[in-house]
Amino acid sequence: MLKYKRRIRKSLGFPAFNNMYINVLELLEEAAKKNPDTVALSDENNSVTYREFLLKAKSIGSYLANNKCGRLNAPRPIGVLIGRNIESIISFMGCVYSGNFYVPIDITMPKARLDLMLDTLKPAAIIDAAHNEKVSIPNTIKYDEMVNCNIDEEKLTDIRTISIDTDPLYAIFTSGSTGVPKGVLVSHRSVIDLVEQFEVAFGFESNLVFANQAPFDFDVSVKDIYNAIKHSSTIEIIPKKYFMMPAKLVEYLAQKNVNVMIWAVSALRIIADFKALSLKIKPESVKYIMFSGEAMPVKTLKYLRSELPDVTYVNLYGPTEITCNCTYYKIPQELESETYIPIGKPFRNTKVFLIDENGALIDKEGVKGELCVSGTCLALGYYNNPEKTSEVFRFDKNISEYPVRMYCTGDIAYYDKNMNLVFASRKDFQIKHMGHRIELGEIEAVLNTYSGIRIACCIFDKEAQKIICFYESDAECMKDIVAFLKEQLPKYMWPNKYVWYEKLPYNKNGKIDRKLLSENLKEFIK
Repeated sequence: MLKYKRRIRKSLGFPAFNNMYINVLELLEEAAKKNPDTVALSDENNSVTYREFLLKAKSIGSYLANNKCGRLNAPRPIGVLIGRNIESIISFMGCVYSGNFYVPIDITMPKARLDLMLDTLKPAAIIDAAHNEKVSIPNTIKYDEMVNCNIDEEKLTDIRTISIDTDPLYAIFTSGSTGVPKGVLVSHRSVIDLVEQFEVAFGFESNLVFANQAPFDFDVSVKDIYNAIKHSSTIEIIPKKYFMMPAKLVEYLAQKNVNVMIWAVSALRIIADFKALSLKIKPESVKYIMFSGEAMPVKTLKYLRSELPDVTYVNLYGPTEITCNCTYYKIPQELESETYIPIGKPFRNTKVFLIDENGALIDKEGVKGELCVSGTCLALGYYNNPEKTSEVFRFDKNISEYPVRMYCTGDIAYYDKNMNLVFASRKDFQIKHMGHRIELGEIEAVLNTYSGIRIACCIFDKEAQKIICFYESDAECMKDIVAFLKEQLPKYMWPNKYVWYEKLPYNKNGKIDRKLLSENLKEFIK
């Protein structure tokens, strides 16, 4: 009967799973059993096989469990001071073995933000996987002190016996509108669902090499870690320094025989802006390039495709609160538009829909609404923040017979002629200017098609009632931009002020730092 069910699943396009996973550690244990000698994690200085990865994670879990940090009534947060190293990921799994959940912490963040995070968490322990002697946080345990601890299999088994798939796996802090960071809490079930749906959608095979670009406190890295483990593949942690040397970066990707790049758009733009793929060495082993975080400029995609034509390109969309991604769009050979790339359709087992200002469903082409999500992918909420959780994790008013939880993203989108979702703007980027309702994202989409600039963003100064365009290019070219926009947009959508940057400010997640630009608007209005 079991074999028959597996054949049915396969015929329907579902992955042929041998069991129902309830804990991500089962993925790691399965990989270590099937491919013990495959390199699991690799950084500039060290690497470990799946056998070594498993044993080190169990040692850390045993240390924590036997030093008053084991699971109590419910999993507790354990902070991990992260670096660009394999020890960070090993520490994550060690936290999970102890029956708790991990929280990646960037030691370079401002002290005020770090204090707010720690005050919210009140972690059961903090692991120093960063090896940074300059940083001192009370009650921190050194990685080296834990990793050689004797493994207590009996204790780890007892912990696993009481674990369930809705237990929290990790919390990742995102910026809050009030200035207080929010800890997005994600369960094992949501991450397991993520990798299952990626397998269905993209057909990842085993023994791939995933090039990790994203910091470990950014949810893009979750896709690297768990997709790689699911497929007994290698996570190659790219040293940060190479993102300032595009030619060296491309050479490194080629040297490491990278197959999968799940990167932020800004990181791929670095390669495209410097034409780094036009040099002699190319990463010919790359099979998948997936991007997210912000809108990909069409001209950037065209350059990547011209140099690496046989790669599968995918636009991914989704906020941290829905476990990385809820929609995807495989880029066809012929683009449908020169100004935008759709965010596509939902992953299997995920419901994505648009609602208007009254909460009613939108199902017509071209009508904009707020993008909402339901399904297993939803995060548990914000850690220790019930007010903010209830504000955006709501019940769907369109289903009155029983409660259906949904997440309201704050993103504005619409359906194109093929009923693919298209990102338009952020809800808070919609402005009223000169009597017109304007999406700043629409202006940006047009600006980013202009060949004379690398990237642009627009911010509205409410006090001055002016749209300010910040653009990045080799030289100041305001007159050329104005002439270009006259052919593309109505006059009421033209920016009132243009500010040139040779290099725009970016935040740690690789996005344009709009907050920093907004804080200095007055000096640009002069």
